Amino acid sequence: MKEVIVRTISGVLYIAIVVFSMFTSREWFMVLFFFLAAITLREFLKLIHLGSYLAYFLLAAALYFLSYAVFDKNAVSLLLILSCFVNLFLFKDLLWVSKIPMFEKKKYIAVIFYLISGFVFLTLIPMHTGEFSPDYIMGVFVLIWANDTFAFVIGKTFGRHKLLERISPKKTIEGFLGGLVGSICASLLIFEYLSTHYISTIDNNALWIWISLAVIVSVFGTIGDLIQSKFKRQAGVKDSGALMPGHGGVYDRLDSIVYASPFIFAFLEVIEYVS
Repeated sequence: MKEVIVRTISGVLYIAIVVFSMFTSREWFMVLFFFLAAITLREFLKLIHLGSYLAYFLLAAALYFLSYAVFDKNAVSLLLILSCFVNLFLFKDLLWVSKIPMFEKKKYIAVIFYLISGFVFLTLIPMHTGEFSPDYIMGVFVLIWANDTFAFVIGKTFGRHKLLERISPKKTIEGFLGGLVGSICASLLIFEYLSTHYISTIDNNALWIWISLAVIVSVFGTIGDLIQSKFKRQAGVKDSGALMPGHGGVYDRLDSIVYASPFIFAFLEVIEYVS
């Protein structure tokens, strides 16, 4: 009971800080996620046994020049392509090899194009229209939280068939499907809220956009969680850190969104281009 209370308080505090930063200003949002990114990077570097001050410099430079003050949109597009490619490569390694090669031989590739770029695109999502709009990024986090919550509840209650037992024994197909349904239900509520409060800014296609985002978040978020589980398994640890009581490290909380954010941003860019 005590563990549940600690976990709940820790989770509520984390969500409150994230929501506050999103709806205060872009600067507060960038500052918070720079610190979250730095902590996540520290935990990730420890997992892959890489001691590097250069990685923190690259993180700061990437967030400033490719997110806060974009110096070249073509550079962002190139980073997006490379990030999606590397993430899909990690997914391939998750399924077909016993160890992720990037974990052993190409650590900086994973650091730059998986972790750092994940935060770059996470912080670019609310800017995809050219103005800072927290609705999309807040919505994405709600979809992530809904997916995680429903996956846990449905998986614990009805889970019988393992999703990828050798990587994450507790994850089940039923849990994944429950998370997908929960995320889609959350997307309907998000659309209803936005269409009620911001009716002039919601186009006729917004509902299918939010449902599509729910599917992307559920699928790629689950893959991101499994990839982090494999990193931890190779490192021989249970959690990436201990900063958040009852939850582990910051990386444990952000693994889904870090992996999914390039694909979310790519989807939003395609929608913006087509429309």
